Amino acid sequence: MVLSKAVSESSSDLSVHSTFASRYVRASLPRYRMPENSIPKEAAYQIINDELMLDGNPRLNLASFVTTWMEPECDKLIMAAINKNYVDMDEYPVTTELQNRCVNMIAHLFNAPLGESETAVGVGTVGSSEAIMLAGLAFKRRWQNKRKAEGKPFDKPNIVTGANVQVCWEKFARYFEVELREVKLRDGYYVMDPEQAVEMVDENTICVAAILGSTLNGEFEDVKLLNDLLDAKNAQTGWETPIHVDAASGGFIAPFLYPELEWDFRLPWVKSINVSGHKYGLVYAGIGWCIWRNKEDLPDELIFHINYLGADQPTFTLNFSKGSSQVIAQYYQLIRHGFEGYRNIMENCHENAMVLKEGLERTGRFDIVSKDHGVPLVAFSLKDRSRHDEFEISDMLRRFGWIVPAYTMPPDAEHVTVLRVVIREEFSRTLAERLVLDIEKVMCQLDALTSKLPPPPLLPTTAMLARKKSELETQRSVTEAWKKFVLAKKTNGVC
Repeated sequence: MVLSKAVSESSSDLSVHSTFASRYVRASLPRYRMPENSIPKEAAYQIINDELMLDGNPRLNLASFVTTWMEPECDKLIMAAINKNYVDMDEYPVTTELQNRCVNMIAHLFNAPLGESETAVGVGTVGSSEAIMLAGLAFKRRWQNKRKAEGKPFDKPNIVTGANVQVCWEKFARYFEVELREVKLRDGYYVMDPEQAVEMVDENTICVAAILGSTLNGEFEDVKLLNDLLDAKNAQTGWETPIHVDAASGGFIAPFLYPELEWDFRLPWVKSINVSGHKYGLVYAGIGWCIWRNKEDLPDELIFHINYLGADQPTFTLNFSKGSSQVIAQYYQLIRHGFEGYRNIMENCHENAMVLKEGLERTGRFDIVSKDHGVPLVAFSLKDRSRHDEFEISDMLRRFGWIVPAYTMPPDAEHVTVLRVVIREEFSRTLAERLVLDIEKVMCQLDALTSKLPPPPLLPTTAMLARKKSELETQRSVTEAWKKFVLAKKTNGVC
């Protein structure tokens, strides 16, 4: 949620005007207050539609991991269910059943240790941020219960992450009073170091969070190594420090592109996983999932039971009401594509990422910061930043319609600035090739401009040193001359 702020503090016009809507409405509308009178529906539509034309094109928004295209058949299902409140489970039992099916499909995809007739433990959320809050609360409560049973203090919980985590982890730590211990990054290594992470673990650590698909460069963290190191430390200390895997971006990629990679419930210390359905789960914004290894990993006291909407309904969410459309859309995608379809889509995304990467490398102007193994994205930085920087490239690409973010890395790699292009299903090879051409045009335009960056300090040359030396010698000779003049006067007895 964005905090409310006026668009322009310098603007004195607090009204909304619309050229085409003037055939219905002659008077302007107040910008930040509800109007006194009604207006025709056509006018309301035209006013809003005119303003929205200034938004960026979602398909060309290469900053976002979020899905911006779905098939028309799924769009129809979304619109048909847009008036259903998901929380009314007794009124919409089929929608509830579809969510349960999604939870079980995803749990099996993540190799949850379930029996033939055993039901998975999980919940649909509005995104990975809510899913992470719920997982974190479960870890905190389990840790507190264990400490209470042992008669030990339980007022100083901490969580260990890399400095590359998404801001929702910082929110969790601040909102729910958990100390956040971050493993700093370093030049050339932009994910959490498992060895450093385990060194930070102590008896108050509620979990270690590993990222499967860093937002910064798409790289997968080594969850297997983290699990092995934690296993040794837990055996040595008697602690039971678990792992949560933030697979917001990589959860719907790794099972299809890297099935041999061990990152999920195949590792014994992985107790919960979150994934964003609205990223590579291929659903529009507003759906995430949190899956637990088994029932024991989700404390029962965190689950509420209500009956005022009908039958007894268990609920474990931070919010209450939410739409049913995204749940239905997720189920559509899972059964529509199946394992084969998801694999084909992810392979295509990876191939298009390689096309973009190779095109950028051919320019000779960029260093590639992202890895081939991970989320299909390309993060890159300028080789020569003496005249222009990545922020100028990002700004000029908007003139071609592209939205490509530029940002600095977290501590201790703040000196590294990168541009990042996320490859989604709808980003074709043709668009990748077109983007490379437009980047080359931008670089040519920047080369022709005067540099906005301050010039680097000049190193002293031989000529400069010679000039300084001669100036110093001149000063000394003048000084010596004055000394001789003064001494001569004193000798002559003149004051």
